[in-house]
Amino acid sequence: MELFNSALGKNITFVRPPYFMISGFIGIPNIKYYFVFLFFIYILSVIGNGTVITVIILDHTLRSPKYMAVFSLALTDVLSVSALVPKVIDIFLFNHLYVAYNDCLAFMFFCFTLLSMQSLNLVTLAFDRLVAILFPLHYHVKVTHRLMLYLIAFFWIYAIGLTLIAAGLLTRLSFCKSVVINSYFCDHGPMFRLGCNDITPSRVIANLSPILILWLPLAFILASYCCIAFNLAKISTCQERLKAFKTCTGHLSLVAIYFFPLLITFTLMEKIHPNARIINLSLTSVFPPMLNPIVYVLQTQEIKDSVKKLLKIKCKSKITVQN
Repeated sequence: MELFNSALGKNITFVRPPYFMISGFIGIPNIKYYFVFLFFIYILSVIGNGTVITVIILDHTLRSPKYMAVFSLALTDVLSVSALVPKVIDIFLFNHLYVAYNDCLAFMFFCFTLLSMQSLNLVTLAFDRLVAILFPLHYHVKVTHRLMLYLIAFFWIYAIGLTLIAAGLLTRLSFCKSVVINSYFCDHGPMFRLGCNDITPSRVIANLSPILILWLPLAFILASYCCIAFNLAKISTCQERLKAFKTCTGHLSLVAIYFFPLLITFTLMEKIHPNARIINLSLTSVFPPMLNPIVYVLQTQEIKDSVKKLLKIKCKSKITVQN
């Protein structure tokens, strides 16, 4: 191992290994077939989210604040699967199990930032639905492009800042116990537990992160839908209530797709086999980006209409060229 000197008031020597070994999928039977499945999910995620991004860019009628949030979600989904899946396939399928120290920290930073943004984007969409249903007549005054841009930018800074703190604390650890990370990527928890000096700050941020990234966003989303349900109960006719609720079904589906697998996995964490736990966690990282665009295309009439309109324009242009 390589010795580094760092000045933190006094010269402190940290033991930083030249590499870490990622061991998550080692020993799981027939795991190569799972990587083929992951690659298939990756392709579907890129195509689906790429379609949503392209439609929002090309169709000027989708330049509303709501679709700024949808655009941010689709972009985050593309980036998150692109940061995770190709590297995981490279590590395990092509047997590149050793990842350089700095590369491992960078890998962790991008994965955690982008996975955190998936949750925070759902908060943005929940805020949009909350204002749209509680204040329908003032929606366009309250939810402006500038407000949505500030909200999305704030969440990006929030996710990046939290991940930078976690990564920065890892650089203050000496790794003299082991270099084997028992996960499918450079995971923060398995990494800081390898430290042989004081890991308390890293443990604190590891305990706080799920609260700040998962449980607080979920609490806000559930609270917003309680307010929405209370407001819908005041609407006189069942038809009007159903019409208003339909505007929320796409977002509710995304919330269920993202949070339910995580809740189930963390609830049963101690009761399932370690190999099954790693596979479950990896699936909860890649399934939402694949399913999100399918849900929005199928359940959002504006996007379906835009896709049909763009396809018609493309077909007409092809016919014109041929003639």
